[in-house]
Amino acid sequence: MNTIRMDEMTWPDIRQAIAGGRTTVVVAIGSSEQHGPHLPTMTDTRIGDALAERVARKLGDALQARTIPLGCSEHHLAFGGTVSLQPDTLKLVLRDTIDSLARDGFARIVLLPSHGGNFPAVAQAIAEARPRYPGVAVVGYTDLLGFAGFLAKASTEFGVSEEAAGAHAGENETSIMLALEPGLVAVDRFAAGYLGPTGEREVKIILEQGMPALTPNGVLGDPAGASAARGEVYLEKLADFLVGEIGQAPATSQAGRS
Repeated sequence: MNTIRMDEMTWPDIRQAIAGGRTTVVVAIGSSEQHGPHLPTMTDTRIGDALAERVARKLGDALQARTIPLGCSEHHLAFGGTVSLQPDTLKLVLRDTIDSLARDGFARIVLLPSHGGNFPAVAQAIAEARPRYPGVAVVGYTDLLGFAGFLAKASTEFGVSEEAAGAHAGENETSIMLALEPGLVAVDRFAAGYLGPTGEREVKIILEQGMPALTPNGVLGDPAGASAARGEVYLEKLADFLVGEIGQAPATSQAGRS
Protein backbone atom coordinates (compact mmCIF):
# COMPACT_ATOMS: atom_id res chain seq x y z
CA MET A 1 0.00 0.00 0.00
CA ASN A 2 1.53 3.29 -1.14
CA THR A 3 -0.39 5.54 1.26
CA ILE A 4 -2.13 5.33 4.62
CA ARG A 5 -3.98 8.60 4.06
CA MET A 6 -7.66 7.87 3.57
CA ASP A 7 -8.21 11.02 1.51
CA GLU A 8 -5.75 9.63 -1.06
CA MET A 9 -7.40 6.19 -1.17
CA THR A 10 -10.50 4.81 -2.87
CA TRP A 11 -13.26 3.29 -0.78
CA PRO A 12 -12.45 -0.29 -1.92
CA ASP A 13 -8.81 0.29 -0.89
CA ILE A 14 -9.90 1.55 2.53
CA ARG A 15 -12.23 -1.39 3.02
CA GLN A 16 -9.48 -3.81 1.97
CA ALA A 17 -6.99 -2.16 4.35
CA ILE A 18 -9.39 -2.52 7.28
CA ALA A 19 -10.07 -6.16 6.38
CA GLY A 20 -6.32 -6.69 6.23
CA GLY A 21 -5.79 -5.54 9.81
CA ARG A 22 -5.54 -1.77 9.66
CA THR A 23 -8.33 -1.33 12.19
CA THR A 24 -6.98 1.83 13.85
CA VAL A 25 -7.62 5.29 12.43
CA VAL A 26 -5.88 8.50 13.52
CA VAL A 27 -7.56 11.91 13.20
CA ALA A 28 -5.82 15.22 13.92
CA ILE A 29 -7.84 18.27 14.91
CA GLY A 30 -6.15 21.53 13.94
CA SER A 31 -7.19 25.16 13.53
CA SER A 32 -7.13 28.18 11.25
CA GLU A 33 -5.79 30.99 13.39
CA GLN A 34 -3.15 33.66 13.74
CA HIS A 35 0.35 32.46 14.59
CA GLY A 36 2.17 35.72 15.07
CA PRO A 37 3.56 37.80 12.21
CA HIS A 38 5.72 34.98 10.84
CA LEU A 39 3.71 31.72 10.66
CA PRO A 40 0.71 30.88 8.43
CA THR A 41 -2.77 30.47 9.86
CA MET A 42 -2.72 26.76 8.91
CA THR A 43 0.16 26.04 11.30
CA ASP A 44 -1.73 23.88 13.80
CA THR A 45 -3.52 21.98 11.04
CA ARG A 46 -0.28 21.32 9.14
CA ILE A 47 1.54 20.18 12.28
CA GLY A 48 -1.41 18.02 13.32
CA ASP A 49 -1.53 16.43 9.88
CA ALA A 50 2.18 15.57 10.02
CA LEU A 51 1.88 14.22 13.55
CA ALA A 52 -1.15 12.09 12.71
CA GLU A 53 0.62 10.51 9.75
CA ARG A 54 3.71 9.72 11.80
CA VAL A 55 1.66 8.34 14.67
CA ALA A 56 -0.36 6.18 12.29
CA ARG A 57 2.79 4.79 10.68
CA LYS A 58 4.40 4.10 14.05
CA LEU A 59 1.27 2.31 15.30
CA GLY A 60 1.58 0.06 12.26
CA ASP A 61 -2.04 -1.09 12.06
CA ALA A 62 -3.47 2.34 11.27
CA LEU A 63 -4.83 4.59 8.57
CA GLN A 64 -4.94 8.37 8.76
CA ALA A 65 -8.27 10.15 8.29
CA ARG A 66 -8.49 13.66 6.85
CA THR A 67 -7.31 16.26 9.36
CA ILE A 68 -10.05 18.54 10.68
CA PRO A 69 -8.84 22.06 9.74
CA LEU A 70 -10.92 24.22 12.08
CA GLY A 71 -10.99 24.41 15.85
CA CYS A 72 -11.92 26.48 18.89
CA SER A 73 -9.91 29.66 18.38
CA GLU A 74 -12.08 32.44 19.76
CA HIS A 75 -9.19 33.67 21.91
CA HIS A 76 -7.28 34.53 18.69
CA LEU A 77 -10.07 36.45 16.93
CA ALA A 78 -8.81 39.87 18.06
CA PHE A 79 -5.81 39.53 15.75
CA GLY A 80 -7.89 38.80 12.64
CA GLY A 81 -7.14 36.10 10.11
CA THR A 82 -8.79 33.50 12.33
CA VAL A 83 -11.81 31.22 11.74
CA SER A 84 -13.20 29.72 14.94
CA LEU A 85 -15.74 27.07 15.88
CA GLN A 86 -17.73 27.07 19.09
CA PRO A 87 -16.86 24.11 21.36
CA ASP A 88 -20.31 22.60 20.83
CA THR A 89 -19.84 22.84 17.07
CA LEU A 90 -16.50 21.06 17.22
CA LYS A 91 -17.99 18.36 19.43
CA LEU A 92 -20.74 17.79 16.85
CA VAL A 93 -18.14 17.56 14.08
CA LEU A 94 -16.19 15.06 16.16
CA ARG A 95 -19.33 13.08 16.97
CA ASP A 96 -20.18 12.73 13.30
CA THR A 97 -16.57 11.90 12.44
CA ILE A 98 -16.43 9.18 15.10
CA ASP A 99 -19.81 7.82 14.03
CA SER A 100 -18.69 7.60 10.41
CA LEU A 101 -15.39 5.91 11.23
CA ALA A 102 -17.06 3.44 13.57
CA ARG A 103 -19.48 2.50 10.79
CA ASP A 104 -16.50 1.99 8.50
CA GLY A 105 -15.41 -0.81 10.80
CA PHE A 106 -12.49 0.70 12.70
CA ALA A 107 -11.89 -0.90 16.10
CA ARG A 108 -9.83 1.98 17.48
CA ILE A 109 -10.29 5.69 16.76
CA VAL A 110 -7.48 8.00 17.88
CA LEU A 111 -8.12 11.75 18.18
CA LEU A 112 -5.08 14.05 18.27
CA PRO A 113 -5.71 17.76 18.93
CA SER A 114 -2.82 19.95 17.77
CA HIS A 115 -4.29 23.27 18.93
CA GLY A 116 -4.66 24.17 22.59
CA GLY A 117 -8.24 25.41 22.36
CA ASN A 118 -9.40 22.03 21.05
CA PHE A 119 -8.27 19.88 23.96
CA PRO A 120 -11.38 20.27 26.20
CA ALA A 121 -13.84 19.63 23.35
CA VAL A 122 -11.87 16.58 22.18
CA ALA A 123 -11.81 15.15 25.71
CA GLN A 124 -15.59 15.60 25.99
CA ALA A 125 -16.18 14.08 22.56
CA ILE A 126 -14.16 11.01 23.54
CA ALA A 127 -16.07 10.60 26.79
CA GLU A 128 -19.44 10.94 25.04
CA ALA A 129 -18.52 8.51 22.25
CA ARG A 130 -17.46 5.62 24.45
CA PRO A 131 -20.92 4.59 25.70
CA ARG A 132 -22.25 4.83 22.13
CA TYR A 133 -19.61 2.44 20.85
CA PRO A 134 -18.62 0.03 23.65
CA GLY A 135 -16.94 -2.23 21.11
CA VAL A 136 -14.73 0.56 19.74
CA ALA A 137 -11.73 2.01 21.57
CA VAL A 138 -12.11 5.78 21.24
CA VAL A 139 -8.92 7.31 22.61
CA GLY A 140 -6.72 10.38 22.29
CA TYR A 141 -4.28 12.65 24.05
CA THR A 142 -6.04 15.54 25.75
CA ASP A 143 -3.54 16.85 28.30
CA LEU A 144 -2.78 20.33 26.95
CA LEU A 145 -0.10 21.21 29.51
CA GLY A 146 1.47 17.79 29.03
CA PHE A 147 1.60 18.33 25.26
CA ALA A 148 3.12 21.82 25.54
CA GLY A 149 5.42 20.75 28.35
CA PHE A 150 6.82 17.86 26.34
CA LEU A 151 7.66 20.15 23.43
CA ALA A 152 9.23 22.72 25.74
CA LYS A 153 11.42 20.04 27.30
CA ALA A 154 12.50 18.88 23.84
CA SER A 155 13.64 22.44 23.12
CA THR A 156 15.66 22.65 26.33
CA GLU A 157 17.72 19.67 25.14
CA PHE A 158 19.08 22.05 22.47
CA GLY A 159 19.80 24.82 24.96
CA VAL A 160 16.58 26.72 24.24
CA SER A 161 14.81 28.05 27.33
CA GLU A 162 11.23 26.97 27.99
CA GLU A 163 10.19 30.62 27.73
CA ALA A 164 11.69 30.96 24.24
CA ALA A 165 10.39 27.54 23.19
CA GLY A 166 6.97 28.96 23.90
CA ALA A 167 3.49 27.52 23.52
CA HIS A 168 2.39 29.38 20.38
CA ALA A 169 4.58 30.41 17.43
CA GLY A 170 7.72 30.22 19.56
CA GLU A 171 10.95 28.38 18.80
CA ASN A 172 9.60 24.84 18.65
CA GLU A 173 6.48 25.49 16.55
CA THR A 174 8.51 27.68 14.21
CA SER A 175 11.19 24.99 13.90
CA ILE A 176 8.55 22.39 13.04
CA MET A 177 7.06 24.64 10.36
CA LEU A 178 10.53 25.28 8.94
CA ALA A 179 10.83 21.50 8.58
CA LEU A 180 7.38 21.11 7.03
CA GLU A 181 6.67 24.30 5.08
CA PRO A 182 9.78 26.49 4.92
CA GLY A 183 8.34 28.58 2.11
CA LEU A 184 5.48 29.70 4.34
CA VAL A 185 7.63 30.93 7.24
CA ALA A 186 8.37 34.68 7.15
CA VAL A 187 11.84 34.55 8.72
CA ASP A 188 12.26 38.31 8.30
CA ARG A 189 9.37 38.88 10.71
CA PHE A 190 10.68 36.88 13.67
CA ALA A 191 9.86 38.71 16.90
CA ALA A 192 9.66 37.60 20.50
CA GLY A 193 6.30 37.68 22.23
CA TYR A 194 5.29 36.79 25.77
CA LEU A 195 8.29 35.23 27.54
CA GLY A 196 6.85 34.33 30.91
CA PRO A 197 5.60 30.99 32.23
CA THR A 198 2.71 29.23 30.51
CA GLY A 199 0.80 27.21 33.06
CA GLU A 200 -2.79 26.81 34.19
CA ARG A 201 -3.04 30.47 35.22
CA GLU A 202 -1.83 31.77 31.86
CA VAL A 203 -4.01 29.34 29.90
CA LYS A 204 -7.03 30.57 31.89
CA ILE A 205 -6.16 34.19 31.08
CA ILE A 206 -5.81 33.41 27.38
CA LEU A 207 -9.06 31.47 27.12
CA GLU A 208 -11.09 33.98 29.15
CA GLN A 209 -9.54 37.29 28.02
CA GLY A 210 -7.98 36.43 24.67
CA MET A 211 -4.38 36.21 23.50
CA PRO A 212 -3.80 40.00 23.55
CA ALA A 213 -4.05 39.84 27.34
CA LEU A 214 -0.63 38.18 27.34
CA THR A 215 0.97 38.99 24.00
CA PRO A 216 0.63 42.05 21.73
CA ASN A 217 1.93 40.23 18.64
CA GLY A 218 0.23 36.85 19.10
CA VAL A 219 3.44 34.97 19.96
CA LEU A 220 4.12 32.98 23.11
CA GLY A 221 7.88 32.46 23.03
CA ASP A 222 10.66 33.59 20.70
CA PRO A 223 11.12 32.16 17.19
CA ALA A 224 14.69 33.45 16.90
CA GLY A 225 17.14 30.64 16.26
CA ALA A 226 14.47 28.19 15.07
CA SER A 227 15.75 25.56 12.65
CA ALA A 228 14.30 22.93 10.33
CA ALA A 229 16.73 20.32 11.69
CA ARG A 230 15.41 20.77 15.22
CA GLY A 231 11.84 20.83 13.90
CA GLU A 232 12.32 17.35 12.45
CA VAL A 233 13.63 16.12 15.81
CA TYR A 234 10.68 17.67 17.64
CA LEU A 235 8.20 15.98 15.29
CA GLU A 236 9.76 12.56 15.79
CA LYS A 237 10.02 12.93 19.54
CA LEU A 238 6.42 14.15 19.82
CA ALA A 239 5.11 11.35 17.61
CA ASP A 240 6.94 8.74 19.72
CA PHE A 241 5.58 10.34 22.88
CA LEU A 242 2.01 10.30 21.58
CA VAL A 243 2.28 6.67 20.48
CA GLY A 244 3.37 5.77 24.00
CA GLU A 245 0.55 7.73 25.58
CA ILE A 246 -2.04 6.27 23.22
CA GLY A 247 -0.88 2.78 24.11
CA GLN A 248 -1.61 3.51 27.77
CA ALA A 249 -4.96 5.24 27.16
CA PRO A 250 -7.84 3.55 29.02
CA ALA A 251 -11.10 2.60 27.36
CA THR A 252 -13.00 4.70 29.89
CA SER A 253 -12.79 8.38 30.77
CA GLN A 254 -9.94 9.67 32.91
CA ALA A 255 -9.82 13.18 34.33
CA GLY A 256 -7.41 15.45 32.51
CA ARG A 257 -6.27 12.83 30.01
CA SER A 258 -8.05 10.41 27.74
